[in-house]
Amino acid sequence: MIASAAVLAPLLLIPLSGEEGSSDRRLQDAFEDAAREYHVPRSVVMSVSYVQSRWDAHPGSPSVAGGYGPMHLLDTALPTSPAAAAGGQAQDDTAVRPPVGKSAASPAASGSPKNDHTVRPADLEQAARLIDAPAERLRTDAVANIRGGAALLAATQHKLGKPLSDNPADWWETVERYPGTRDLTSAAEYANDVFDVIRKGARRTTAEGQVVTLAASPGVRPRAAQTQTPKRAKEVECPAGVSCDWLSAPYEQIDDDGAYGNHDVADRPRDQKIEYIVIHDTEASLRSMLQTVQDPTEASWHYSIRSSDGHITQHVRTKDEAWHSGSQFVNSHSIGIEHEGFLTQPGTWYTERMYQSSARLVRFLAKKYGVPLDRQHIFGHDNVPSPTAESIPDMHDDPGPFWDWRHYFDLLGAPLKATAGPDSGMVMILPDYARHKPSFTGCGGPGVPCPPHGSSAVRLHTEPSDDAPLIQDPGRKPDGDPSTEDVNDLGSRASAGQTFAVTERSGDWTAIWFQGHKAWFRNPTKQPTAVGAAGRMVTPKEGLDDIPVYGRALPESDAYPEDVEEPAESPLPYRFKAGQRYVTQDRIGSSYVDRSSFADTPEPVIKGHEGYYEIQFGHRLAYVRASDVDVLAAPATAGSSSTAGSSAGAGPSAAAGPSAGRKSGPAGH
Repeated sequence: MIASAAVLAPLLLIPLSGEEGSSDRRLQDAFEDAAREYHVPRSVVMSVSYVQSRWDAHPGSPSVAGGYGPMHLLDTALPTSPAAAAGGQAQDDTAVRPPVGKSAASPAASGSPKNDHTVRPADLEQAARLIDAPAERLRTDAVANIRGGAALLAATQHKLGKPLSDNPADWWETVERYPGTRDLTSAAEYANDVFDVIRKGARRTTAEGQVVTLAASPGVRPRAAQTQTPKRAKEVECPAGVSCDWLSAPYEQIDDDGAYGNHDVADRPRDQKIEYIVIHDTEASLRSMLQTVQDPTEASWHYSIRSSDGHITQHVRTKDEAWHSGSQFVNSHSIGIEHEGFLTQPGTWYTERMYQSSARLVRFLAKKYGVPLDRQHIFGHDNVPSPTAESIPDMHDDPGPFWDWRHYFDLLGAPLKATAGPDSGMVMILPDYARHKPSFTGCGGPGVPCPPHGSSAVRLHTEPSDDAPLIQDPGRKPDGDPSTEDVNDLGSRASAGQTFAVTERSGDWTAIWFQGHKAWFRNPTKQPTAVGAAGRMVTPKEGLDDIPVYGRALPESDAYPEDVEEPAESPLPYRFKAGQRYVTQDRIGSSYVDRSSFADTPEPVIKGHEGYYEIQFGHRLAYVRASDVDVLAAPATAGSSSTAGSSAGAGPSAAAGPSAGRKSGPAGH
């Protein structure tokens, strides 16, 4: 995330339609009725809707592309739509390729829309005419919206000269055209996603509380048209079959004093291992971000992903180090991916197509560089450890509490799930995203309540009571100010997929070790917000009352050459006391690169003998010296532990590193 360049009004979530008392099956029935009325296979209608919106309605509130309702029908006639505000382009009938052959189905059949040969994919006004309903109804009523989407599918099928078959496999070309993308590779990728849902099935509780289920049809195998491998710039690193562009971030000197921007030349993974993939949101329109990344005085990142359709643009080669996280250490070991959006408006910007595209890219990168698919290696900008104590207040908060980490890891093929029993000594935070709607403020201004929305975040208290104070973060608020429910206040919340050591349980409440304190969260048996986990933890070695916690893993003093100034030590202002335990999923080596001057070739990497463990210390990650801790296996029940191995690090104690600069600007990488 870079500093916000625009502020849009917060979304208002209203009922499924204007009618009161909608039942949990109303949306399910709407899909079945629309499919029957327009002779479209129900699995096709439902899977198209799932890929478009995950069946969420957000009645009356358009997406960034100007799409409404479960079928994401596009209101391309509105010049003031979010698509226009974000620099998006209206999608028109040029996306529908010429008909194939002559029609094999009669448009006059009962429930078939009239074919006027001007059908435009996902066009709301066209859908309204096809079902003879006011356009406004399709914006606000999910049932009418689904009917309109089914009518458009049938009209496109007819225009292509295809029968209104009950076999989903016969609908490939119509599905391919539904989103209106002009890029053939992206269209084929979209159809693949839809038919993957058809084969696997889906079940979900929507943002409006509707329970929707699609049974799996594993035997559906459409005969898709062959598409050519997309032509790419030689620099592009993307999965096969995915359309990706290249827009270079400049690496150049910007003044006579040696200042430069906006990334660093490296030779990863030869000189340093790529350990992490960092998920950002832009807090600005993509158009402005693409201008920013071309400015050598600004920040950089490796990839941008467009909200409306998930299109990927690469800016920095993955071998090089982008300036994206606010920590030079994390930058040197990570790939940064920006997602167009605002964390206070997830229903508008965090689209399913962006989630799908991002997960496809991350799977590719993780496999290429051996990055584990867990939450200590795939994490948000808001989880990046502060490199120094002074930098804590400047660290960013995106993608925020409304990013759906549980769904994202499902898409990555690494589902977040229980790995131990409910009474285990370690838990993974894992609320039911759709049902879990903690209160937040700050979406429409300071103190303004946010509309209720599914969330990955669990709030932490000092005692097992909703009335107890929230856990306070002395790093973010050194004056002792309490944590708040503000959407950007990370001081008292944990997030889906993060794992912590259990220290106590009391009724519906569970206590974990969090930033040196015992932190309580509500975890009822009937609607748990955490599940049992297995793994490893670290605890201070016997005889140590407490140990320092760091925001980076830097070499010991005698590892630095004489011509390189050793960074000053800067442990974080937290206490890791004897008896406390924190979860670790990785031991890493220490390293440092002097990035003080412009160079045409990669600077040498200084590597130490001191090892570190990365730990889930709070909402953000942190590091402890291996020589300071023992490694424990997760106990079967809270309150017990067993030593899995003592990890004495070689060499003297490490020194923490220099201040990492800001995310924006060449002074801080």
